[in-house]
Amino acid sequence: MTLATTELPRPNRPQNVMQKISIPWIVVFAHMFIILLLPLAALMLRAIVLNPAEFWALATTPIALSTYNITFGTAAIAGLVNMLAGTLTAWVLVRYQFPGKRFLDGIVDLPFALPTAVAGVTLATVYSQSGWLGQFFTPFGIQIAFSRVGVAIAMIFVSLPFVVRTVQPVLQEVEPTVEEAAWALGASRFQTFWKVILPPIIPAILTGTAQAFARAVGEFGSVVLVAANVPFQDLIAPVLVFQRLEQADIPGATVTGLVLLLISLMLLLIINLLQAWGRRYDA
Repeated sequence: MTLATTELPRPNRPQNVMQKISIPWIVVFAHMFIILLLPLAALMLRAIVLNPAEFWALATTPIALSTYNITFGTAAIAGLVNMLAGTLTAWVLVRYQFPGKRFLDGIVDLPFALPTAVAGVTLATVYSQSGWLGQFFTPFGIQIAFSRVGVAIAMIFVSLPFVVRTVQPVLQEVEPTVEEAAWALGASRFQTFWKVILPPIIPAILTGTAQAFARAVGEFGSVVLVAANVPFQDLIAPVLVFQRLEQADIPGATVTGLVLLLISLMLLLIINLLQAWGRRYDA
């Protein structure tokens, strides 16, 4: 009599490292290296040539400090405005039905598709002293275009979609039955919004606001046309980089660009932390 033998499963052998490297992985790495990492490395290497004293002197010139103040201060204002207006826009698009809703939902993405130079020309035309809207402020001595106000409007224009498109899908996931249950328990509309609706969407609001702020910081095309670009008045850091390049001031442009790069990386880190917080909140 023969005993039947069963073959035991063989343990999985560790795959060779080269076997794990597939064509998609190579394509992604090459794309990221050539398009993103290599230019960033070139910028950093060019700045490393300067000694710390020279780097600090170029990064903290009076005109550079002024552009940082104008850039980040105005971008913060644009981010706060879009935090309120973008959240309200997302709320209207999700909770209300009205004629032209599809059109409004479509034009929210217009700043993504519209060339920033075209946006700058349009804003300058509308808000200039003789423009469609600017002419109504001229008698009161208020200048919108070619001033810091124009810079803020341009930043608000280009960064609005980030808040709307970040908050909108989160609002769509909030079930109306949750609100009805809160009302049945005696909560007012304000209490329902403050304690039931707002907490789940706070991470999305903060993430969209941070993205809008980061987008406003890096805006160039529309601002350079709608602002007067006068130092210490409405000159922003990206335009200063462009001006220094025109003047063949490569070290000054490199240092200013690197400062913007480092701050942008910090903003991206904050955005990732906010997104991780949002996922943990949902869990």
